Amino acid sequence: MLCTRLTNARFLTMDPDHPVAHDLGIWRGRTVGLDEAVTSLPAREVIDLQGATVLPGFIDPHVHLAWTGFKQETPSIAGRTRIDDVLATVEEAVTRNGAPGAWVSIAGYDQRALGRHLTAAELDKVSHGRKLLVMHDSGHGCLVNSAVLDLLSAGIPHDSGFLAEGAMGAARALRLPYSQRDLAEAIARAARTCLAEGVTACAEAGIGGALFGHSPVELGAYQLAHESGLLPLRVQVMVSADRLHPVAAHEADGIPRALDLGLRTGFGDDRLSVGALKIYTDGGMMARTAALSSPYEGLDHMGELQDDPEVLADTIVDGHLAGWQLAVHAIGDRAADVALDALERAQRLRPRPGARHRIEHAGLIRPDQLPRFARLGISAVVQPNFLRYFGDDYAAIMGEERAPWLYRGKAFLDHGIPLVGSSDRPVTDGSPLRAIQFMVERTSESGQVIGPDEGITLDEALRAYTVAGAFACRWEDSLGSLTPGKRADLVVLGDDPRRVDTSRIGDIEVVATYVDGRETG
Repeated sequence: MLCTRLTNARFLTMDPDHPVAHDLGIWRGRTVGLDEAVTSLPAREVIDLQGATVLPGFIDPHVHLAWTGFKQETPSIAGRTRIDDVLATVEEAVTRNGAPGAWVSIAGYDQRALGRHLTAAELDKVSHGRKLLVMHDSGHGCLVNSAVLDLLSAGIPHDSGFLAEGAMGAARALRLPYSQRDLAEAIARAARTCLAEGVTACAEAGIGGALFGHSPVELGAYQLAHESGLLPLRVQVMVSADRLHPVAAHEADGIPRALDLGLRTGFGDDRLSVGALKIYTDGGMMARTAALSSPYEGLDHMGELQDDPEVLADTIVDGHLAGWQLAVHAIGDRAADVALDALERAQRLRPRPGARHRIEHAGLIRPDQLPRFARLGISAVVQPNFLRYFGDDYAAIMGEERAPWLYRGKAFLDHGIPLVGSSDRPVTDGSPLRAIQFMVERTSESGQVIGPDEGITLDEALRAYTVAGAFACRWEDSLGSLTPGKRADLVVLGDDPRRVDTSRIGDIEVVATYVDGRETG
């Protein structure tokens, strides 16, 4: 007997052997059959989906769950375009939060909306003895007041209180880590948001590190969330590479650096597991710290690498030698050069054709870099919604020649490079449907078409958020398509993306989300 039979629906299975179905049977959390194989079988529960369209649950292989959850409850200055309004909002948050000397966090900072960066001196006027940390929306910088600057080592660089990349990490490290309970509750809040948008599995893009980590025992917070029933979707956690340390492993192992006990990609179960090693090579375009091979348009700099190129390369090689799948953050083309060179060296030293290394973001990729991606078997994990919401700005700072190379689609596929869609939430909107719409039409919110030759078909875009996402996370045996034997994770939509105008895809309602054959929410 089936546990559940879903009937009267249009199942877009993403399985070429059975691409469309009308009935789906579920037993013990797995899809066991489609159409005639299950239609006549008895079931404990039969659910009539009344003609709805059903897809495999969306997979988002690059998110920041804890940051998302905390940001949802942090005072925000997002949307303010006048400096006086920003400072008034900050002052209001300060007066509501703690005694003098306490830390106050503010979210939603983006200097582009203001025309310039705020300064520590301006924050000092409204901080009333508190320590202020105003987080940049990109996650690659923060603004602090003098009370925080006074605590930093003299050599930490800043621009009138704005700290980027490693300097931001130094400021964040001054604060006590979040408790595991607070982290678990933040993770749960973010997970509920993911489910509401049809995401049933995701990869947390870097725990425990200086840039995006929240605690040196952050993995324990995910375990606590799992044990406490606060983790309603599947999560794979990437570990920040700065957690690696030298180990005295056997010479035959060839492992120069590792986590304690040799923990690496693959440990865990179908709900919570350890994924890739996250390695940062550069910053971000919003903060103008993505490392380019020629200057930003209208600026006199090319962004910055996170460290000396050889240091970055050694970390990439060591991670490969230790057996990790690697997720290398590289937004600018100069950072991508560093990543590609190091990955090529790593594969020469110890060939691992099935490593499935990934480049996260791949924001600006030159034509000459595409064959190298393909030759090395690297997946490109892109964020289409970056161009949907920030595309006008990104195109302007790249200039006419480079703008078509931003967050590519078709060029990756034409070279046989796995194209994987993701969000980087909470940097921007996490909706897969809105991202899928952009991948097809390449149109920003203002109507500007950016890199029209990089547009892909709807089926290719759907694949990027299902089958390709599963492949990038090594979940292809259990997720990514509605195939008998795989987990019954699926999303019920209010309309069929294949039958509506492209401009309406992003507005399709997510009616319900199922994980292991059970409706969530």
